[in-house]
Amino acid sequence: MLEHPLQRFFKSLRERPVFAWERYQMRDVLVIDHPLCQAVFSRQGAQLLHFQPKGQKPWLWCAAKWPHVGAIRGGVPVCWPWYGRHPSENAWPSHGWARLLDWKLLDSSSDDDGVHLHWQLQLCDWQVDLHAHLGERMDLHLSTEHQDDMPCQLSQALHAYWRIGDVGEVALSGLDGAQGYDQLSRQVCQQEGELRVDGGCQRVFQHDGELQLKDHAWQRQLCIDTGDHADTVVWHPGSRPLLGVSWNEVLEFVCVEAASGGTDSLCLAPGERAHLSLQARVIVPTLCVGMPQGTLRVQ
Repeated sequence: MLEHPLQRFFKSLRERPVFAWERYQMRDVLVIDHPLCQAVFSRQGAQLLHFQPKGQKPWLWCAAKWPHVGAIRGGVPVCWPWYGRHPSENAWPSHGWARLLDWKLLDSSSDDDGVHLHWQLQLCDWQVDLHAHLGERMDLHLSTEHQDDMPCQLSQALHAYWRIGDVGEVALSGLDGAQGYDQLSRQVCQQEGELRVDGGCQRVFQHDGELQLKDHAWQRQLCIDTGDHADTVVWHPGSRPLLGVSWNEVLEFVCVEAASGGTDSLCLAPGERAHLSLQARVIVPTLCVGMPQGTLRVQ
């Protein structure tokens, strides 16, 4: 098991402030050290790269090496104002401009429940805001306002890379019966039972409610909620190589994403807003005297 590269910021025994800017791999990163959790954001993309509630293993995966310029692979990239390839401009970057640009941090605060952050990006006639609440849980909310006087198209995603013990030992439950589209076989599909991804997966499901990411290697269960008005995308490259990522690293993540407008772009009227959210919490096994093994306790 490889250590998360951003855990290096928390190895010092000296007391850290809750929020501190650092420089890492040619990017400005905001290091967060709160009694409930540790986290790291990149100013580029307002990208949450690391999140770890105290006493737990990391929730998010991040590549050890980043390119000198371009997108950082890992964490929760904000794919905006399009998701995937641009529908008409082939030379434009996949997943949009937001993950390549520096965002403004408008507000950061902490309380007994964790930390709250508000990031914002202004681009032409668009304004996009990312609100994050991190503590024992993770809550991300993306809000887009269209400020032009003509309708426009939008697609977006919160493209989360979840850290796991071994991709061969994870399963997703909560999708049983869900209709979807398999982008590898290019055909519609319907999920039956648990979904396993170690052979490669790229599926888009029409699904509401929580999913359970069961990680047998780490004896952990993450509950992931992509909201009521978004598709759920499940992705893992399988044996296909990823540029700049070692094979051992590929075994340690699976992507479960909230996405909207990926198939048919959203059409926003002037002044209209679009919203996207991603929430997660953990269920851990509690082994107590007098309690049957496997009893679950919600944190």
